[in-house]
Amino acid sequence: MTHEIDFNRHPCFNAKVKGQFGRIHLPVAPKCNIKCNYCNRKYDCVNESRPGVTSTILTPDQALYYMDKVLEKEPRISVAGIAGPGDPFANAEETLETMRLIRNKYPDTILCLASNGMNLAPHVEELAEIGVSHVTVTVNAVDSEIGKSIYSWVRDGKVMYRGLQAAELLLARQLQAIEKLKEHNITVKINTIVIPGINDHHVIDVARKMKKLGADLLNCMAMFPNIDTVFEDVQEPPKEQMITLRNEAEQYLPQMRHCTRCRADAVGLLDDDKTDEMRGCLSACASLPKPAEAVRPYVAVATMEGVLVNQHLGQAISFQIWGENETGGYKLVEVRPAPTENGGPQRWLHMTRLLKDCRAILVNDLGESPKKMLKKKGIKPVLMAGFIEKGLEAVYTGKGLNTLQGKMHKCSSKGACVGGGTGCG
Repeated sequence: MTHEIDFNRHPCFNAKVKGQFGRIHLPVAPKCNIKCNYCNRKYDCVNESRPGVTSTILTPDQALYYMDKVLEKEPRISVAGIAGPGDPFANAEETLETMRLIRNKYPDTILCLASNGMNLAPHVEELAEIGVSHVTVTVNAVDSEIGKSIYSWVRDGKVMYRGLQAAELLLARQLQAIEKLKEHNITVKINTIVIPGINDHHVIDVARKMKKLGADLLNCMAMFPNIDTVFEDVQEPPKEQMITLRNEAEQYLPQMRHCTRCRADAVGLLDDDKTDEMRGCLSACASLPKPAEAVRPYVAVATMEGVLVNQHLGQAISFQIWGENETGGYKLVEVRPAPTENGGPQRWLHMTRLLKDCRAILVNDLGESPKKMLKKKGIKPVLMAGFIEKGLEAVYTGKGLNTLQGKMHKCSSKGACVGGGTGCG
């Protein structure tokens, strides 16, 4: 990420500009991987202004369209962020795709995320590559004995943990994520929800530990009691206590004192919010149809020299992107570098985003995991060996595709194809 961006325009990290620049929260992350005892994520509650609340959910493409419409009415928006209504990294695919779309169309926009940190660390390299510059991590305790009273459960993949085990796992993931963010020079703000009788005596310990990890800013937030939660009868901490805690914590980290506890669909300046005004536009964008298959005009090819399909998906360092020629035949559109991650689900997710405008990919072979991921995203893996033109013709005309792949299967059972086998000529 080499584009020069003025990060001083972030109103949450620079109180001096809160009346000059604004933010937009794009609600593309509905799922959450932890259950906090103070949280009640309630959709369509227009009278509440708090984290976890949104009027609707958007897809990444809908979020980009919504961004377009918002900027027409409020050009002072300098920050695009994702803060739920769940956790961005319980919805990593949607989160990263949204960030990429915004970055590509609005290169001057500051990109910002807010997370509980549970599944953040595996995505830090990609965040840095996209150019996400500011990440907020909510850390309510650095002692798992305290943390076990704050969380009902923590989910890691399909496994759910409770009690002390849940608190220990979450804390370990948070510490790992913060360290990794700082290794990649990403600005880190820590949100700490102050819960009377639970962690209010522990806030300074959090501040001290976060300073050691290199965090840049601390936001002590008073817990607001929410109905239908474990802590619904816990009283909000008094303002005097919050002032004292912030002053004491400031010995370790600068304090954010102008937080407005934004909704997951907040938009506008911090002191001139436009969320109500933009709600109709948000709903309209949420009803937009998803992109149709017809908007995928290209075919990706794994090739070493540009004539034959002769590379395994995992070994390809780049992909040729081909399309139909207006005068007949096919043309090379561009070459795209392959994702650099060392295998695993993250690489294949990145690859599907890289090839989102391709209806198929021609490869010599690929594993089951990327095959499933590509199919899920509407990109047909075509296994073959031989001339690129043969594969393109089969994909675009729909003729001979099964025969082409059948020959590949037959040839593969005998060894590598050389010359005229498997559709080579």
